[in-house]
Amino acid sequence: MLAELSIKNFAIIDQLSISFHKGLTVLTGETGAGKSIIIDALGLLVGGRGSVDYVRHGEKKAEIEGLFILEDTKHPVYNKTQELGFEIKDDQMLVLQRTISESGKSICRINGKLTTLAILKEIGQSILDIHSQHETQALLNQEKHIELLDQFLQSNHPAFKQEYQAYYTQYKELTSKLEATNKNERELAQRLDLLEFQLNEIQQAELEPDEDIMLTEERNHLHHFEQTHQALNTAYNSLHGEQKALDWLSMAANNLETAGEYNKDIQQMHQKYVDHYFMIEEISYSIRQFVDSMDYDPARLAEIEARLHEIDQLKRKYGPTVEEIMTYSATVEEELEEIRNRDQHLANLSETLRELTNDMLLEAKELHALRKKTASDLEQAVLAELQDLYLEKAVFTIDVSIPAKAGGIFFEGKDVQPHGHGLDQVNFLISTNPGEPVKELAKIASGGEMSRIMLALKNIFSKHQGITSVIFDEVDTGVSGRVAQAMAEKIYNISKGSQVLCITHLPQVASIADTHLKIEKVVDHNRTHTTIQELSFQERVDEIGKMITGNELTEASKTHAKELIEMNHQRH
Repeated sequence: MLAELSIKNFAIIDQLSISFHKGLTVLTGETGAGKSIIIDALGLLVGGRGSVDYVRHGEKKAEIEGLFILEDTKHPVYNKTQELGFEIKDDQMLVLQRTISESGKSICRINGKLTTLAILKEIGQSILDIHSQHETQALLNQEKHIELLDQFLQSNHPAFKQEYQAYYTQYKELTSKLEATNKNERELAQRLDLLEFQLNEIQQAELEPDEDIMLTEERNHLHHFEQTHQALNTAYNSLHGEQKALDWLSMAANNLETAGEYNKDIQQMHQKYVDHYFMIEEISYSIRQFVDSMDYDPARLAEIEARLHEIDQLKRKYGPTVEEIMTYSATVEEELEEIRNRDQHLANLSETLRELTNDMLLEAKELHALRKKTASDLEQAVLAELQDLYLEKAVFTIDVSIPAKAGGIFFEGKDVQPHGHGLDQVNFLISTNPGEPVKELAKIASGGEMSRIMLALKNIFSKHQGITSVIFDEVDTGVSGRVAQAMAEKIYNISKGSQVLCITHLPQVASIADTHLKIEKVVDHNRTHTTIQELSFQERVDEIGKMITGNELTEASKTHAKELIEMNHQRH
């Protein structure tokens, strides 16, 4: 559940800290007081799109922080956070943070650790579900219906689309490859000429692995030949000859030997010294041999320079290292082989695609059958929910069909077009008046009916989603009376399995809540601020009384409000 929400410098909110409880919490207040701004802040906290417009005027950044308590240690978010490198400790706390600067830059953190917006969204939306009027409107989009049906199906079959989607991904890749291979002859001829030229140029160079590194090292030796030769000669001459270093070292050895005749410690010192003396003498002979073997060859230097220039020319065209040039050469050879054997390659690709398409269609057929069966189950569940919401005469059906579309694939006698979910097209159809045929939601349902249909779906899905907190932002628009009471009951039922926060203008919903928060807008020192307070029982009676009358509080409305609260709490 969402336990704490902190908002700073966000829109008209300067600083606000809210504690939330389990069950159903309603937020009420006048239009413009900041209720929806709080929902906007929560939306950003779970990865929604940010904007500099959210930063309070005159401030450098807006900050939002939410503390979630996750008591169910088997919740999928535990595994998800672990996979992504975050830890939920024994205190079962998960802290999400989002900062938006005046420049538009967004910074996200999970349990104090920096993360990306995508990861914040993945984690946040697995524990918090925001349901608004916009989402209700999205229900009118037929393309979303297959996702809703699959969401219901997924509760019992978590990996039901896995096999199909794996085939579909390969199908898309193979199709793209086949199209690329099948491009026109003129382009292929030009490509063939280019590749043959490139391969010929690289092969003529007869490159060896690390050749440039070895040649560069040899060039450096030749460039510094004179300096090296002179230094080695000086080193050798310093060791050999009359009164040179080896003579002095030899004299020191003799004197140590003499001194050692009377002292064992000096004898040991002499022995160590002699060992080092012979080592230095051997090194001096090695220096002499190296000097004698040195040979400066200007022709070799010119040869190296020419070869390195040739390699540099190839690097500019084909890669920054000799290894990458050779790798590119192998790639060119492979592509040339494909082009030269294009017909056979096309035949192989086509055959592979045909076999893959058959496998994909088999999976799509199984998906279709599974969706048909699941659609029937979802229809019954929705109808039961709608009956509770006083749409008992409604007829709700889910049409699952495989439409004929020009896709170049023939399935059961028609041309079809596969997509990421299979071959199916799903359409929710409804009739709210007896005797009227079912039609698309957009052509039948009113605003109030749409709210009830979406609430019915939400009540069904909330049991399977694992969401810990559900937010309803004015989803009760367009209803009143007994329908409003029925919607209040549905929202309360959802709060039994998940914490629910609900912005409402309906007294029926406000009266059934476990907690009632009032949001107000105040002006102080010519600046607008938003405040929030948890209402006592009597304050709730007054607030709901005003909601009943629409403005002024009367004794009758107070009595009605008190009755509503007591009646709803006796029921639950």
